[in-house]
Amino acid sequence: MNSSYDLILDLAVILVLIGAFRQFRTPKGARLGNLTALAAMICALLLVLLRHHLLDPATVIVALITGGALGYAVAMRVNMIQIPAMIAFQHGAGGIAAFLVSYVELTRGAGSIAVLNELSGIIGIVIGAATFSGSVIAGGKLANRIRQTPQSLPGHGLWLMAHIIAILFLGVFSFNMHAAAIRYDLIGLIAVSISLGILFSMRIGGADMPVLISFLNATAGLAAAFCGIIMENRLLIACGATVASSGSILTHVMCRAMNRSLLKTFGVSRGKSSGIIQGETPKTALGSATRPSTTQLTGETAVEENLARATVALKKAKNVVIIPGYGMAIAQAQFEVVQFARKMIEMGKDVQFAIHPVAGRMPGHMNVLLAEAEADYEMLHEMDDVNPEFSRTDFVLIVGACDVVNPAAIHVEGTPISGMPILLAHEAKTVVVCNLDRRPGYSGVDNPLYDNENTILMLGDAKQTLRLFMERIG
Repeated sequence: MNSSYDLILDLAVILVLIGAFRQFRTPKGARLGNLTALAAMICALLLVLLRHHLLDPATVIVALITGGALGYAVAMRVNMIQIPAMIAFQHGAGGIAAFLVSYVELTRGAGSIAVLNELSGIIGIVIGAATFSGSVIAGGKLANRIRQTPQSLPGHGLWLMAHIIAILFLGVFSFNMHAAAIRYDLIGLIAVSISLGILFSMRIGGADMPVLISFLNATAGLAAAFCGIIMENRLLIACGATVASSGSILTHVMCRAMNRSLLKTFGVSRGKSSGIIQGETPKTALGSATRPSTTQLTGETAVEENLARATVALKKAKNVVIIPGYGMAIAQAQFEVVQFARKMIEMGKDVQFAIHPVAGRMPGHMNVLLAEAEADYEMLHEMDDVNPEFSRTDFVLIVGACDVVNPAAIHVEGTPISGMPILLAHEAKTVVVCNLDRRPGYSGVDNPLYDNENTILMLGDAKQTLRLFMERIG
């Protein structure tokens, strides 16, 4: 197989992969895009096996069966709520693969590797190891196995700086080291990089989790690309770079949705917001947050009154906007939400879903949940498209969302969500909120929307509330 032929085959695989990514632009094309990307990866795998004569049948079969069985077992155990944690796990798997391969290549070719390749291998180890541990922390937070709010150590910034200096020292020291010694140096480099990933990710939480997930996506791809350089594998470089660039673009989109820079999102100042704990009420955020409202009544009488008010408003409405949030995922209410939307369409109403870019715990989380319930993709609209419509909307139904519809982001300074673009649900004629309780969202900031005159609170399990609501509508 000559080099020109190899190059043509590699370019063909890369073009197919890029073509698959292009299909992700629309929900309808995403499924075909996944299958196309799978085909490209299989072709790439076969090319690598053929070129490097790694065709020991026993090894290949055992590896395929083991990996396939583990992947199948994990995928079958994960439900839609656990998808964000699984995505974090997959990023971590990419990171650990990258730093292990880089470690093997550096130790195997110690003293004979070109400087560029050696540098790429060291960078691959650092980024891969940090991505692995950072993804473990992110996955733990998303799976609610560890505290989800941002956590900081005393002198957190100094600890980070010390780790970076140690990585630079170990990385420079490893150049031209003989095979016996470089193993210890690289193991130290891996250990410090893993520690760096933990320190980096533990300080991020709450509404910034979608940014962290997309960032880890980018770093996993970057680690793979550097790993490809030391292996001199064009396909791995191209695939890694493609993943890194797409993750970087997604990170930029997420930051823009939060109206903050990447540096501010991941910067030292983020640790200062960790004092606000989920469920706590920051007194400085909204002085009127605890003001009683007619919609705060509790008990069966209040439920009946609010249901009656919401039913009357809905029957009069001509257009309806539904805003899903993470609470919908927790309640597994996406099926009831889509059923509600279909019922409204049957009643002749104009219905659409409004999706905030950072709703949920990962980019596109709400889209995935609604797709599971077979929502019509044409009904899903992004924030920028739907926001001008709210002032002309008759009825807004919020299901399990808080921060992404919190007007405090616009009117209150100094909160974790200040300046963050929100869905302007409060501008609608009637707003019905189906939330478990009045507690603040992940940001810890109370939501003044709940106290507006045009808001009807229907507290409790969203799934049960929607069922009662639909029974009332008839």
